[in-house]
Amino acid sequence: MAINLVKGQTIDLRKGDKGESYDLSKVTIGLGWDVRQQSGGGGFLGKLLGGNKKEEEYDLDAIAFLLDANDKVANVGRNMQTNDGRTMSMFEGDIIFFNSQKHPSGHIWLTGDNRTGAGDGDDEQIIVKLDSLDAKYQKILFVVSIYKGRTNNQHFGMLDNAFIRAVDSNGKEIVKFSLSGDASYNNMCSMVFAEVYRKDNTWKFRALGDPQQTDSFVDILRKYTN
Repeated sequence: MAINLVKGQTIDLRKGDKGESYDLSKVTIGLGWDVRQQSGGGGFLGKLLGGNKKEEEYDLDAIAFLLDANDKVANVGRNMQTNDGRTMSMFEGDIIFFNSQKHPSGHIWLTGDNRTGAGDGDDEQIIVKLDSLDAKYQKILFVVSIYKGRTNNQHFGMLDNAFIRAVDSNGKEIVKFSLSGDASYNNMCSMVFAEVYRKDNTWKFRALGDPQQTDSFVDILRKYTN
C-alpha cells in the first residue's frame, strides 16, 4: 500500500515503507491538480450573479531536471530552429519540459501537456526508466510551473488537491505527496514538488513542496546551472 508523505519525508522507492518490492524498470511520476471552484451561489439568483461562469484555464507544466553528482544540470541542450523560424532553446538536453519532451537517452519523457487539470487522476506524467538511467545522473528534480501565472494572476493558492505520486512498472502506487492550496501558496506560481535520488544502490523519493514566486522554471534552473 502506498505511503502518503509529508513535506521533507523520504522513502525508498524500491521497498516502499513496509519492505514491499517495487519494479523500477519504468516509473510513472504523476502530477495532478484541481482548480478551486469559485462560489457564485446556486439557483436562479446564482445564475444571474455568474454562478455558471466558465472556469478559467490553468496551464500547469511539469518539468524534470536531471542532475549530476554536483547537483547540476550538465547539459542544458541546444538551440533548434522551428519551421516557422522560431528558435527553441534547451532542446534535447537534461531538462524535460514542454518543448523537449523526451530525453536523448530515451529513458525519461513527458507524456503531454494538460492545460486544464480537468478530470480525475494524473493531469501530467513524466515516465522514467530508473533502472536504465545512466549512472552520471544522480538526482531528478520535479518542478511544476503555472504558465503565465504572473500575467494571469494565477497561483498555487487557487488550486486544490495538488499532488505528485510515483507508480511502478506494474501499476502499483508507491508513494504520494499531496498539497492543498492555502494562504502560504498565494502568489506562488511554481512548486519544486519532489526529488528522486540515488543512495545505497537504490532510489529515494523526497517530498519537498518548495513554493516559488516565479512562473518560469528557467529562474529555478539557474540555481542548478551556475
